[in-house]
Amino acid sequence: MEMKTTAIHKKPLNISSERVCDCDITHLNCMTAKEWLKSQIGVWQFFYEKRDIRDKTVHPATFPISLSKKVIELFTHKGELILDPFVGSGTTLVAAQDLERNAVGFDLNEKFVKLAKSRLTETKLFGTAKQIAVCDDAINIPEYFKPNTIKLIWTSPPYANLLNRARKNKSRRDRDNGQLGIVEQYSQDVRDLGTMSIEDYTKNMGDIFEKLLPLLKQKGHCVINVPDMWWENKRITIHVSLIEELRKRGYELRNTIIWDRTNIVNKVGIFGWPSNYITMGVTFEYLLDFWKPADTTNDNRDG
Repeated sequence: MEMKTTAIHKKPLNISSERVCDCDITHLNCMTAKEWLKSQIGVWQFFYEKRDIRDKTVHPATFPISLSKKVIELFTHKGELILDPFVGSGTTLVAAQDLERNAVGFDLNEKFVKLAKSRLTETKLFGTAKQIAVCDDAINIPEYFKPNTIKLIWTSPPYANLLNRARKNKSRRDRDNGQLGIVEQYSQDVRDLGTMSIEDYTKNMGDIFEKLLPLLKQKGHCVINVPDMWWENKRITIHVSLIEELRKRGYELRNTIIWDRTNIVNKVGIFGWPSNYITMGVTFEYLLDFWKPADTTNDNRDG
């Protein structure tokens, strides 16, 4: 059944996109040289904190606030504008609030939007930056912003129909963690990317991000968190599909970062032994870092 979505915000949104720090105009972020050096390592690890949502009955796929803060600190200055097209439980907005960045997140699911708003209320800090959660389809996002105002698109989108199937335990470890047989989909809305085949998913992602590209500032970054998945004993390379699709839509791939999740995963079973080697998807995911190529008719400043 198609879900009802209610967009109640003025278009375009009244939200600032200008930096409020004293950093040099050529600087990408507010980081010191020492902080920058640490960020050049292309394999990242993070820990959860008390404010993170780990309960899959609340939301089926969340990421740590610390991960979101890392991406935001790396690609924005204080006061600049961040967009999360698939905001889910609102982690991007919470991180932006902590870091004094303006941010807007969109989601089809009204329940998730309410959850995101409640998390912002719980952690509200003093400051002038705004964080807004909007219930609307990502394809409509351009109606809410003026061109060349967003500094960072940061999101963890639905992973095609990875979650839209019953969970099975194929490992040799005899365990039931409460997820066996559970279908963890975000919704069954026909517009939900989490219900689509990889082919439809890739095209729809391309359509959405092509419309978002004019909203990005020149050399503004777009970071997408995705895993690959196994389907009928075949590896479905979601990250490759997205790289190829976004390149066709005008984005330039800058970096591929590995989110090493081994420090937060436990009780990994033995899969495929002794004849079918399979890397455990739960132990790592990809952070695909694109940007909007600079206009060669202008200068090369990052501001």
